[in-house]
Amino acid sequence: MNIDIDPVTEQILDKALSKKAISRKEAYHLMRCTGDEFHAVMYTADLLRRQTVGDVVTFVVNRNINFTNICEGSCRFCNFRNNNGFLLSIEEIVSRAQNPSLTEVCIQGGLHPDLTIDYYIEILEKIKQARPEIHIHAFSPAEVDHMGKKSQLSVKEVLTALQKAGLDSMPGTAAEILNDSMREKICPEKISTEQWVNIIKTAHYLSIPTTATIMYGHIDSCKDRVDHIFLIKEIQKATNGFTEFIPLTFLPVNELGQTYHLQGATGLEDAQLYAVSRIVLNDVIPNVQVSWVKLGRKFAQVMLLCGANDIGGTLYEENISKASGSPHGEVVHPEEIVTLIKNLGRIPVQRDTLYKVINQY
Repeated sequence: MNIDIDPVTEQILDKALSKKAISRKEAYHLMRCTGDEFHAVMYTADLLRRQTVGDVVTFVVNRNINFTNICEGSCRFCNFRNNNGFLLSIEEIVSRAQNPSLTEVCIQGGLHPDLTIDYYIEILEKIKQARPEIHIHAFSPAEVDHMGKKSQLSVKEVLTALQKAGLDSMPGTAAEILNDSMREKICPEKISTEQWVNIIKTAHYLSIPTTATIMYGHIDSCKDRVDHIFLIKEIQKATNGFTEFIPLTFLPVNELGQTYHLQGATGLEDAQLYAVSRIVLNDVIPNVQVSWVKLGRKFAQVMLLCGANDIGGTLYEENISKASGSPHGEVVHPEEIVTLIKNLGRIPVQRDTLYKVINQY
C-alpha cells in the first residue's frame, strides 16, 4: 500500500534512508509533520532502527539511588528539592547496591551545600569495595561542577579523582534544553550550555562514557529541540563518548508547569521527538532509549516503534520524576520488560551499561 505524502517530506526521508545526513532545516520540517507525513517519518525512523541495531530491544538491571534531595539549585521544573530533606549515609547507599542481580547502580542527588568531593569519592570507593564487579553510573555534570566549586578543583581534576575512586560512566543529565536563553527561564542557577558541553567532553576525553539527554515539552520550541539534538550529534562526532540518547518528556506538576499553565508534550510530540532523534543521530548514536518512568509502560512500548531500541533500566527506586507527578512507579521487573518487548515481536536482551549482551530471552 502506497501513502501519498508531500514531496518535500518524501525527499528528506529518502535522503535519510540512503544514509545521508539531513540538515537542521530538514529535521525541523520532520519535527512538525502530522497526518500521513508523520506516519512516514515514524516508519522511516523504525526502518533505520532495524537497519542499525536489528530487532533487539535492550534493557539493564539497575538500581537508582537518589542520595539527597537537599539542593542549592533553583530549577523551576524540580519538585524533588527540599532543603529540610534527607541525606543518605554512605552505609545506606552501599546497602542499596547489594542486590546480586544488579549490574549497575545509578547514583545522583541534589547539590548539597555541605558536601565536598570527599563524600562522593567515599561513595564510589565503598561500593567498589563491597561490589567490585558492579558498574557505577553516577553524578551529573551539574554535580561535577558543584564538587569542583566546593573543593576548588578543575573539572578535569574532579573527574580524574572520581574515575580513580571507581566511577565507570556518567549520566548526561542536567542538559535539560541546551539553549542558554531557555535555561535562564527554567533553571537560572544551573550550569550553562558551555559548561555542560565542557564537562561532557572532558569526561569523554578521560574515557568516561556518558549518556545524552533532552528534556522537552515545556516552554521549548521545535527549533530548540532540533538545535539540541544537533549539538549532541556535534559532540558525538568529536568524542564518540555517548552510549545512548534519552529523550525525557517534561512532567508539569511543578512551579514551571504552574507558572506557564503547561500540560507537557502531546503524544504526537513525543513520537516526533523520538523519530527525528533516530533519523538525525542514527549514524553516530545507535541507541535511543525510552523512559518508561516518564512515559509509562504502554506509551514507552509504542515509542519502540518510533526509532527507539532500548527501554532503560529496572530502577527499583525513583524519586525525581515521582516528585514532579509521574504516576508510573519506581520499578519495572525484568519479566515485565520481556513481556512488553515480546509483545512487539522484538527480541528482549539484558545488557550491561555499555551495551554488552548479558542474556537474550
